[in-house]
Amino acid sequence: MRHILISALAWLAVAIAAPAAEMSSFTLDNGLELVVLEDHRAPVVVHMVWYRAGAADEPPGRSGIAHFLEHLLFKGTDELAPGEFSQIVARQGGSDNAFTSWDYTAYFQRVASDRLELMMKMEADRMRDLRLRPEDIATERDVIIEERNQRVENDPGRLFQEQKAAAQFLNHPYGRPVIGWKHEAEALTLEDALAFYRRFYAPNNAIVIVAGDVEPDEVQALAEKHYGPLEPTPGLGPRIRPQEPPQTAARRLTFRDARVGQPYVTRSYLAPVREPGDQRQAAALMLFAELLGGDPQTSVLARKLQFEEKVALYTSAFYDAVAYDPSTFGLAIVPAPGVSLAEAEAALDRAVAEFLEDGVDEAHLARIKMQLHAQEIYGQDSLQGLARRYGAALASGLTLADIEAWPEIVQSVTAEEIIAGARAVLVEERSVTGWLMRPEDGAAQMQEVSQ
Repeated sequence: MRHILISALAWLAVAIAAPAAEMSSFTLDNGLELVVLEDHRAPVVVHMVWYRAGAADEPPGRSGIAHFLEHLLFKGTDELAPGEFSQIVARQGGSDNAFTSWDYTAYFQRVASDRLELMMKMEADRMRDLRLRPEDIATERDVIIEERNQRVENDPGRLFQEQKAAAQFLNHPYGRPVIGWKHEAEALTLEDALAFYRRFYAPNNAIVIVAGDVEPDEVQALAEKHYGPLEPTPGLGPRIRPQEPPQTAARRLTFRDARVGQPYVTRSYLAPVREPGDQRQAAALMLFAELLGGDPQTSVLARKLQFEEKVALYTSAFYDAVAYDPSTFGLAIVPAPGVSLAEAEAALDRAVAEFLEDGVDEAHLARIKMQLHAQEIYGQDSLQGLARRYGAALASGLTLADIEAWPEIVQSVTAEEIIAGARAVLVEERSVTGWLMRPEDGAAQMQEVSQ
């Protein structure tokens, strides 16, 4: 073991010296933020445009509009015909796509670095000059509904998670699905799409990330040329969303579906996220999730419940530290054959309680920190991953200083801070516990809980 550790440390020392992307940032007069991650190891560039507008920014009764608009942006502009954007990218030998979350919508291209100006020209065009026809709305709305049918309606696990999120967030829009509730998505109109577009798709609500074989001054000049002339949205204001009232009672739900292949238990707690200038508690919770259930072989829950007690086929702990508003910390357990959901839940509770009582294994914590540091280094090799890390953080309200400081903060978190953070979050009254099961399992399972 000693030789393995020495080898790992030697490798890490070499890896630390590996070249990392150099970061530069600019803000245009119209409010657009520009971040350049300079890396000359390959003649490739990733160009991403992030809008601070996601599913949690939708007006009530219009769930799914952010995701719907993401699809519609691949329709025509005043210069491009429907579908032409992606066709041009493909002809340049590149690839493009987009994605929507609760806190942002992002569009990206990966191309040869000498094609960057073309990408900026096209993205600037559709930032303000989208042209939608009534037939575009009808066609793409059908695509969205079919996507929901395939990904959600036909997946009992996804339906269960939708219901659980709605139980977790009674007032905050994080309780709505990104793809939208089906009955609301079916009613989305051209006016809905255009209203959301005109309000949020503006340079003063956008972040452009350019990562790869570029020179910062040249990127800034291109941004000034193509994004600079765009008019900002006046009076956009801060992002103000309904917040959760204090949760004073534990919530439970049971979701039964004949299509369930493997029943399981999951529990989540409202949890703080990385805040500008205050990221230590979030770092402690991230490390807590890694210690408790991050690795399917070596984590505390895996060793205890899968290999020692053999009551679980799978266990996990998960935490999303990057969000604009408070998020969740979660646990899950898939029971072994012959183990009921009630028994699995009780075993999960015991394992977590024992961990909090026994404290953190310092050697285990050191290994996880080394692994996270290695991941940070390996992450420098993925231009798209690097651009996504910066874009998601900035679009969620963090600063460049927060992003740069995060790895060191993670490495400096102590075992005591991890336990303190865990105890602050794992409060029963602020939990939502869900059971996913088959209908025929229901009576016996629920009888165990009532006994």
